[in-house]
Amino acid sequence: MPNTIVCGASAVIGSLLVFSFGRWPESLTVLLIAMGIDYVTGITAAMRTKRGLSSTIGAWGLARKGIMLLVVLLAHRMDILLDLNNITMGGTIYFYLANELISITENLGEIGVPMPDRLRQLIQVLKKK
Repeated sequence: MPNTIVCGASAVIGSLLVFSFGRWPESLTVLLIAMGIDYVTGITAAMRTKRGLSSTIGAWGLARKGIMLLVVLLAHRMDILLDLNNITMGGTIYFYLANELISITENLGEIGVPMPDRLRQLIQVLKKK
């Protein structure tokens, strides 16, 4: 019986994910991984700089990431509506992925992880745009 419940729940979750995002692109997996790394490095940076952890700031960070995923979902559904072959969703994912990578790099800088000067310069240019 418990096996049936787990299998049934997995089927429902899988069906919702396929409905939401269609065929799961690797770029979406990379975005989810980057979101997780950004969250962990953000917590580490807050501890390292002695700003302390805040449940309010953490909750807003998670809410922000959840809203990003809702925008990706909306982009996917727009692609289906307009028959755009995942152009909108792909662009949305890459936009948020670039944002997450910039944030991760900033967090690593605050933690004290050495970075090449060229990478720092590139991040400054991206932040200005």
